[in-house]
Amino acid sequence: MAHPSANTNSYKNMLDNLTTAVVVLGDNLIIRYLNPAAENLFETSLARSAGLTFGDILLDSEIATRTLRKAAETGHPYTRRETEFLLASGSRRTVDYSVSRLEQNPPGLLVEIQPRDRLLRISREEDLIAQQETTRVLVRGMAHEIKNPLGGIRGAAQLLDRELHSAGQREYTQIIIEEADRLRSLVDRMLGPNKALKPAPANIHEILERVRTLLEAESKGRVLFQRDYDPSLPEFAGDKELLIQAFLNIARNAMEAAFESEACNQNEPQVPTITFRTRALRQVSIGPRRHRLACRIDIIDNGPGIAPELRQNIFYPMISGRANGTGLGLSITQSIIGQHNGLVECESEPGQTDFIIFLPLEVTP
Repeated sequence: MAHPSANTNSYKNMLDNLTTAVVVLGDNLIIRYLNPAAENLFETSLARSAGLTFGDILLDSEIATRTLRKAAETGHPYTRRETEFLLASGSRRTVDYSVSRLEQNPPGLLVEIQPRDRLLRISREEDLIAQQETTRVLVRGMAHEIKNPLGGIRGAAQLLDRELHSAGQREYTQIIIEEADRLRSLVDRMLGPNKALKPAPANIHEILERVRTLLEAESKGRVLFQRDYDPSLPEFAGDKELLIQAFLNIARNAMEAAFESEACNQNEPQVPTITFRTRALRQVSIGPRRHRLACRIDIIDNGPGIAPELRQNIFYPMISGRANGTGLGLSITQSIIGQHNGLVECESEPGQTDFIIFLPLEVTP
C-alpha cells in the first residue's frame, strides 16, 4: 500500500506542472500554497507570500476577498469571469477564477485562476518572433545589396586616388572612401552582433549593476535609479558582454526619455527615474519553448512614453522616436536577447514605459 506522503508528493508534482494558477488558502484567507503558475501570475513566490493573506498580494482586493469569504461561509463554489486583478507591483491581470471549499482538517479554500491575457500574450509573442525573423531576413538581403556596390565604389575611388596628383582632387576621393566605409559600418551595425555567443556563468544582477554604474557616470547624478531585485535568481549560461550591451541600449533610451520628460515639465519638474526589477518565473513559455525557470527583467522609466504609431515598430532597424537617434539600439538588443532564446516586449503610456525582457535561466553546473 502506498504511503500517504507519496500520494501527496504526486499531487503536488501535478499541481506544480499545471499552467492554471492554483492557490490554497487557510483561515482568514492566509496563503498556504501557490503553484509555480500562481507565483508567475502574482509576481511573487510561496516563500515570500507565506503567512500573508490573499488581499496582501493585491492592491484592490475588496471584491475578490468578499467572494472568497462567501465561499468559505456557505460552502458553495463561486466563479468570476473577466475579473481584473491589480497586483502589488502595479501590474494588472485579467483573469477568470473559481473558488471552492476544501473539506479537510483544517478546512481551506481552493482558488483556480486562468489568466485571460495569457492567450493574448502568446499571440503577441508569436507576432514579435515573426517580426524579428522578418526583420532579420530583410536586413540581410538589404545588406547584401548595399555592400556589393559599396565595395565597387570604394575600389574605384582608391584606383582614382592613385592616378590623381592634385591634393585638392584627392581630398574628394578620400571623402568617397570615408563615406563608403561609414555606410558599410552602418550596415554591419544593422545586422547586429556577428560573433558567436560565448556562454559562461552569468548573474543578471551583476549585469544590471554594471549598466547602472555606466549610466550613473553618464548622467552625472541627474537620474534616480531604483532597484527591486529578486535575490533567489540563480546564475545562468549567457554572454555577459553582449547582455550588458543589450540592457545598456534599453536603459540608455530610458534615461534619454526621462530627460525629455524633465525638460517638457519645467513647471512641475519630476526627478528622472529608472527602475530595474527582476522576478523569477517558473514553468513559463517563451515563444514556442517551455522553460522550467526563467527571469523577467523590467526596465521602467517615467518619461513621456512612446507614441502609439511607433510602438509596434520600435524593434525595426532605423526606427527611432528621437531626431538624433539611429534606430539601431533596440534592434540590436532584440537580436542579442533572441540569441539567448529570450524575448523583449514593451508597454508604454505617458509617464511610464516598461521594457520587459524574458530570459530562460538554464542553471549552470
